[in-house]
Amino acid sequence: MAEISAGLVKELRELTGLGMMECKKALSEAAGDLKKAEELLRIKSGAKAGKAAGRIAAEGVIGAYLAADAKLGALVELNCETDFVARNEDFLAFAKTLAELAASRNPADAAALVALPGVEAQRQGLVQKIGENISIRRLARLQTQARLALYVHGGRIGVLVEYEGADDAGRDVAMHISFSRPAYLAKTDVPAEVVARERNILAARAAESGKPPAIIAKMVEGGLSKFLGEISLLGQPFVKDDKQTVEKMLASRKTRLLEYRFLVLSEGIEKRKAA
Repeated sequence: MAEISAGLVKELRELTGLGMMECKKALSEAAGDLKKAEELLRIKSGAKAGKAAGRIAAEGVIGAYLAADAKLGALVELNCETDFVARNEDFLAFAKTLAELAASRNPADAAALVALPGVEAQRQGLVQKIGENISIRRLARLQTQARLALYVHGGRIGVLVEYEGADDAGRDVAMHISFSRPAYLAKTDVPAEVVARERNILAARAAESGKPPAIIAKMVEGGLSKFLGEISLLGQPFVKDDKQTVEKMLASRKTRLLEYRFLVLSEGIEKRKAA
C-alpha cells in the first residue's frame, strides 16, 4: 500500500473541502493517486446527495445578481435543510454563482440551470461537504434597455424592478414589493375570472345586508375597487408613505415602472412539523 503523506491529504482536502479521514481513505483506495481519489470522492458525493435528496429543504437563501450597468439581473432560490447551513459561506457563494449564471446564460428554468456544465457537480460537492439536502428550486431574470433595481431582504426575499426614471424611486419600489408581495402590476392585469369571483363574493355578502339594490351595487363596486388596489402594485399604499399609492409616488418622482420579479424563500414548501 502506498504511503499517504499529510501533504497529499491536505491537497485533497483543499480540492474537495472534505474531512481529513475521508480524504485519507480515498487516497488509500486510489493508491496515492490524487486525481483518482478526487474522482472516488465525487462518486461518493453523488451517492450521498441521492440519500439527502429525500429530506425536506425548506431553508436557504435567495441568490442575487445585478450587472454593473444595471441592465441585467437574476434571482435564484437555493434551498437547504437548516438555517445554520443557509449562513454557510460556501452555500452563499454557490447561490451567488447560480444567480450570475442565470443572468448570463438565460436558462429557461431551474432544471435548465442545473443542466449547465458543472452546476450539478458543484451542488453534489456541497451536499457531500455540508451533509444536507441542497436543491436549486426557482429562478427569475430580467434584462432591459432601461434600468433595473435590486433589493434583497434578509436573504429571504429578492426583488428585481425594471423602471425608467429616478434610481431612488426604483429601489423604493423594490423595497415596497418585498413587503407587500403584489400579485399584479396594475388593476388591468388582474385576470377576468379573479375579478368575477371576487365580485360574486362581494355581491353575496352585500345581499345579506338587506339594503336597497342601488346601495348594494355601490357596496360591491367599492369593495371590488379596494380588492384590486390591494393585490396590484400601483394601487397599493406606498410602504414609506401610506397617504399616497405607489403609482402617485412614482409620478411625483417622474418614474415609470415597467416590470418586476420577486422570489420569496420556501414559498409553497410544506415544512415538516415536529412530532
